[in-house]
Amino acid sequence: MEHTRRLLEIMARLRDAERGCPWDLEQTFSSLAPYTLEEAYEVVDALHREDFDDLREELGDLLLQIVFHSQLAKEQNLFDFEAVAAAIGAKLVRRHPHVFEGVDFADDAERLRYWEDSKRVERERKGKEPERASILDGIATSFPALMEAQKLQQRAERYGFDWPDADPVFAKVEEELAELRQARAGADPERIKDEVGDLLFAVVNLARKLDIDAETALKSGSRKFTRRFRYIEEQLAAQGRNLEEASLDALDGLWDEAKRREG
Repeated sequence: MEHTRRLLEIMARLRDAERGCPWDLEQTFSSLAPYTLEEAYEVVDALHREDFDDLREELGDLLLQIVFHSQLAKEQNLFDFEAVAAAIGAKLVRRHPHVFEGVDFADDAERLRYWEDSKRVERERKGKEPERASILDGIATSFPALMEAQKLQQRAERYGFDWPDADPVFAKVEEELAELRQARAGADPERIKDEVGDLLFAVVNLARKLDIDAETALKSGSRKFTRRFRYIEEQLAAQGRNLEEASLDALDGLWDEAKRREG
């Protein structure tokens, strides 16, 4: 714990009113929020790249955000880093009675129901559970859109509101695509936007039924696009041309070539 203690001391020094860093002294919970989100994404990026040296560093950057928020809270007599660690430790024990208390769950579904019930009880104790609670309560609206959609669907699934398998979801995707075509023919921008949203939501549902994380799948698709597009740029540069000088047919040909190279 020596390094943890030193990190907390460094953060306190950076926030010292007389000897601290001007930038660190200006920060608030709100101003740090974008950095916290950015660091979390960089951790995930390192995981996807399986760059474990980078992962160690990015985890440190994310930990700094936790320490920073904890220092701000300590200064306002709200809580401190020790309280954060104590709270998550207690929560892990409370939500895993099958590990720490010898409770036996019949299956994963029963275990997940216990997990959700535990979260609901915790919200009630904090006074955050409305009188007529929805089973969808507690899913952060700040999640990326694909992740939020998947979590909403997973929550509904636990209570029986779900397709039995992937086959009818394929049909649902085709139905939403047809409705989007109809909306486009009507040239109503708001309806087109709504139908695009419905189509994306259905595709997320399909990914989930195929045991694929939609956020990860789209990230993979974006990386694939980037890789193939860069190949096009490299080939054009080798020919002494740029993108503006190449025809769409030429670009498509290089794209197909990039696909063939990847197998």
